[in-house]
Amino acid sequence: MLTKALLTLKINESFDDTNNMIVRDQPSIFRLLFSWRGTILPKVLPPLGVVMLISGVIGGLSYIGYFHFPELPLVGFTLIGVVLSIFLGFKNTACYDRWWEARKLWGMLIANARHFDRDCRMLSQGRRERVIQHVIVFANVLRDRLRHQTANPMELVETSGMSQHAVTQLYQQANAPQYTLSLIQWELMQALKEGEISDIIYMQMNQHVAELSLVQTGCDRIATTPLPFAYSVLLNRTVYFFCFMLPFSLGSTLGLATPLMVGILAYTFLGLDALSSEIEEPFGTQSNDLPLDSMVRTIEIELLGTLGKPTPPPIQAQDHNLL
Repeated sequence: MLTKALLTLKINESFDDTNNMIVRDQPSIFRLLFSWRGTILPKVLPPLGVVMLISGVIGGLSYIGYFHFPELPLVGFTLIGVVLSIFLGFKNTACYDRWWEARKLWGMLIANARHFDRDCRMLSQGRRERVIQHVIVFANVLRDRLRHQTANPMELVETSGMSQHAVTQLYQQANAPQYTLSLIQWELMQALKEGEISDIIYMQMNQHVAELSLVQTGCDRIATTPLPFAYSVLLNRTVYFFCFMLPFSLGSTLGLATPLMVGILAYTFLGLDALSSEIEEPFGTQSNDLPLDSMVRTIEIELLGTLGKPTPPPIQAQDHNLL
């Protein structure tokens, strides 16, 4: 029963954080229909505009009878559209699975940071502070590794309390997150040798270190293994070919209504293709990527607060976008 209760608590904590990418109040149907920021429309607007312009020209010429373009068989486009919809659905599902797995991994990181905060109260005050500092540093360097960026060393010194020399040595490592975990494990081993904790407590706390290592491994797998390039290119080319050929198939039939119908179809196909490409890499800084900065700041605020140290301000959303 105790094991089941602890497992339930751990699962709940993995999802007990409210960081979102797009921060909005629940919009009305009208506002949702005309939303711009955070949607995929800005990305697909240029090709969508070209497709609708071609549709307008073809539909207008057919309507006034000035020129009739040869009709392309509508049955062929219907079959292509059905097949394209299936493969777009498959790609979006695969990309969303990557995005959701990344979110679960970072939820696990936050949960393990909280576990460290509770379990480290058994350590001496100095060692407890050092372990908490290393957990904060781990979250920062893992975010930087996934985003291929280098954080401001002075900001990390102020937040974590590490010395300038320690931060410099940290950034010289090829794998800074694993190096940080080794420092945490070394502190736990010293606490065991000095009799601060028992071997049972050591194994329990070392399990948190192992889980943080699994978090990094999972994130590295997502960051370094995109969807097959040939599959993405083939689907992207097919989507554009289908959308640009639609006006020639529907122009003579729909006339002046061609831009509207073609625009709706093209927006759907182009939007699904662009959306899957955006969420395929969940660790970036686009509108629908994970808010890693905000989640790291959550860890900093919670852990520094328990140490009685000044906490940095929460990251506020800019134009409803939380990084």
